Amino acid sequence: MEVNPNLSEKAQIDFKLVGHAMKGDQKAYAELMQRYKDSIYFMLLKMVNNRDDADDLTIEAFGKAFKNLHQYTPDYAFSTWLFKIATNNCIDFIRRKRKMTFSIDQGIESENGSEMQFEIKSPTLDPEERMIKKQKAVLMHEVVDKLKPRYRRLVELRYFQERSYDEIATELQLPLGTVKAQLFRAREFLYQILKTDQEKI
Repeated sequence: MEVNPNLSEKAQIDFKLVGHAMKGDQKAYAELMQRYKDSIYFMLLKMVNNRDDADDLTIEAFGKAFKNLHQYTPDYAFSTWLFKIATNNCIDFIRRKRKMTFSIDQGIESENGSEMQFEIKSPTLDPEERMIKKQKAVLMHEVVDKLKPRYRRLVELRYFQERSYDEIATELQLPLGTVKAQLFRAREFLYQILKTDQEKI
């Protein structure tokens, strides 16, 4: 692909970085993320009005963009393409949230046709509820144990201990961007493990 001369200087630099990233250059990925993560995050924060959701959606947007870099063409700026991916992904997220209107006693059907149950947190659980909660925790830990150690640690800190991204970065002595990128990869691996396990059942 040749650089489009109509692109701005900034967009031309992005285009060169995309070219390097497509060849597997990790520094190019990091540079692209560094250039746009703040503006993507604040745009998404306005849309969802929740910092954690905006954080997760920012990681997802970059994940989807990097996964589909081969689809990017220099007819328009990389930033335009990236913001479109982030916006569409966020709109899908908002739609999914709106669909989650449900009865306390009933589950709802997920996109793959399986039923998902939702728990209403209560200060006191009866013995049966405690047992079910314990079983779910055991199953989730079994799935997480299949991850590589570094991803397993990140998932445990984020989802079992409910630590913030900043706290995880401090504890593991990693840059914040690395923590977010690796958590995105960990979630992808978890999804693949769950998908494989479901197919075996």
